[in-house]
Amino acid sequence: MSRRQKFDPLKNTFPFPNEIFILGLCPGELAVYSYLLCCANRKTLQCWPSYKTIGKAVGMTENTVAKYVGSLEHKSLIRADPTTVTTKAGIKRNGSLLNTVSPFQDALEAHYQRQLERLALETARAHVQLGA
Repeated sequence: MSRRQKFDPLKNTFPFPNEIFILGLCPGELAVYSYLLCCANRKTLQCWPSYKTIGKAVGMTENTVAKYVGSLEHKSLIRADPTTVTTKAGIKRNGSLLNTVSPFQDALEAHYQRQLERLALETARAHVQLGA
């Protein structure tokens, strides 16, 4: 007779900020960001899955994952730093990216700053058009 395991709603979960939907991320960006959050060490917020690993998890090609990682970096949600590995033969090769999930408040502030800059540019354009 097998023992039935008790369901623990907090086991194997990760925090996902409610404000994520303010940023207007596309479904692909949400999927990649979710996977990186899932993989990230809770203390360091770092993880290093390859594009191939991420792609298998979220159903995307490596090129598509790379595009979304770049987009998440641009939106200040993550930082992706290249790593190197040394083979047994002593040859250095590119490793997986070291992804660091940014504190969400930083990403939210960067989003608001970009919005303010966009509004300032639109206001300046409107003033030029009115003066022309």
